[in-house]
Amino acid sequence: MTGDDGQAVRVISDRHQAMLEFERTFWTFVDTKTAAIRARFQCSVDEYYSELNELLEQPEAMAHDPLVVRRLQRQRLRRRRERLDTGTDAQGGANA
Repeated sequence: MTGDDGQAVRVISDRHQAMLEFERTFWTFVDTKTAAIRARFQCSVDEYYSELNELLEQPEAMAHDPLVVRRLQRQRLRRRRERLDTGTDAQGGANA
């Protein structure tokens, strides 16, 4: 596949497209998110999130669905900051 400038454009796999679609619409499912992940992707929740985190770093994912990718990146960053803040407070850091 080629882009407008004639350069080759890499496309994410069907599985990765399905993961982004799932993240866009998971809240509409009757099942819990973890049950839906296991049923739809045939893997553990840890494996799913590991693969999803790798996917979020790929420029092709951003090109495919920028709104979902940016939202997931923001959520990931917010969780990292919360863990760091909690870890600092729990160990008697500067905020103690």
